[in-house]
Amino acid sequence: MKPLSEIISQTRKNISQDHTPPSSNSGPTNEPCRICGRTPSICNQLGVIAYEVPVGHPDFGKLFRCPNNPVEQDEEHQRRFRALSNLDAYENKTFANFESHLPWLTGEQQQSLDNAFRGAQNFAADPSGWLMIEGTYGCGKTHLAAAIGNERLARGDMVIFITTPDLLDHLRGTFGPNSEVGYDQLFERIRNVPLLILDDLGAENATAWAEEKLFQLLNHRYSHRLPTVITTNANLDALDPRVRSRLLDENVIHRYVITAPDYRSPSVNELMQITDLELYVDMTFESFDTTNKLTPKERESLQFCLANARRYAQAPQGWLLITGSFGVGKTHLAAAIANSLSATGHDVIFVSTSTLLEFLRQAMNADSPVSFDKRFHTIRSVPLLILDDLQTETTSTWGREKLFQILDYRYAARLPTVITSAKPLDKIDERLRVRFMDRRRCLIIALFAPDYASRLNRQ
Repeated sequence: MKPLSEIISQTRKNISQDHTPPSSNSGPTNEPCRICGRTPSICNQLGVIAYEVPVGHPDFGKLFRCPNNPVEQDEEHQRRFRALSNLDAYENKTFANFESHLPWLTGEQQQSLDNAFRGAQNFAADPSGWLMIEGTYGCGKTHLAAAIGNERLARGDMVIFITTPDLLDHLRGTFGPNSEVGYDQLFERIRNVPLLILDDLGAENATAWAEEKLFQLLNHRYSHRLPTVITTNANLDALDPRVRSRLLDENVIHRYVITAPDYRSPSVNELMQITDLELYVDMTFESFDTTNKLTPKERESLQFCLANARRYAQAPQGWLLITGSFGVGKTHLAAAIANSLSATGHDVIFVSTSTLLEFLRQAMNADSPVSFDKRFHTIRSVPLLILDDLQTETTSTWGREKLFQILDYRYAARLPTVITSAKPLDKIDERLRVRFMDRRRCLIIALFAPDYASRLNRQ
């Protein structure tokens, strides 16, 4: 039994050599085809043909698109499917114009972008299972997802591309009296579409209704192994556990995490705008004084803290809390960690509590070049955050809440974080204190020595 590809090839050969019709039902006409314009019209002006195959062949009795009118050349088909796909706004997002090599990226960031690019291309060529792309705002997730959609549209597939908040809004809208489509009809269309691209999962308002609808949708596509592309910048632990379990199924999900920052405005990179590290370039491990005018006990304390700070810089994992009185060297050690990692290409934000909160407040102004949400996300998701001089008792209620949200996110996501504080542990906000006390994730080192100025005045 010949495969269909061989039958199609032979059909085209017959047409070009002796105009033999592919079907005995109706022969080719000598008039140009009204669909493709070719002569003879092998489809009898219908656009579809039945191949001459024996009874019992899996393609016996089936109609197929005429080989003279491949789907990629069918402008009407492309126009109609594109209108239904929601991809009009992303028509220019292709693999060809995706910027996959950016000179300011670290090796790790470049590798993550390359992996996601190749993964998206492979999925577009053979969409099976699910593809999930994770990363911060502007790293290229949506571009790659749209490129997949445009590639499949060009091959004749039906695609729906939609952001998660818009999807839920459309579903809610079907309950209105003026809705042109019913809820059941719309939900059925979305959950069974041959390729669903769900952009920005986790950005929705996580009400009980929204969680249930998303679970029903994704569980149906998961159970039936329907090709699905998902992009997200959310912490997966914060999602509905039922959805999360499916997103972590390696038998179904091809998962790529892009660690590259926003590529759309590198000259105004948020990391460069917020970090104060340039003010502390002279604070290195080598310049940290552990000997001058110190008692043996004080020297031992500083050397112990220096060794632990060096160790953390070599493999930043979990949290490091550095405590001690003002001027004793907490900021110096934190800056040394930041300088060491920044020199090797790591993305680092080094900032004091007061500067960080002011940075967030500026983003709330109407003339801010970046939204508050984007700036907040940059801070809480940076690969390494060093928060100098943690203060909560003199901070406003709004400021305390923002600090907690940032640190709570990093705690849950296990993101490397260094914090310095002059306050004893029992004086720190209770919600943060319990996280600092989790020895599985946080190492606390305390500098027991006088401030540096006092040391210099010793006889």
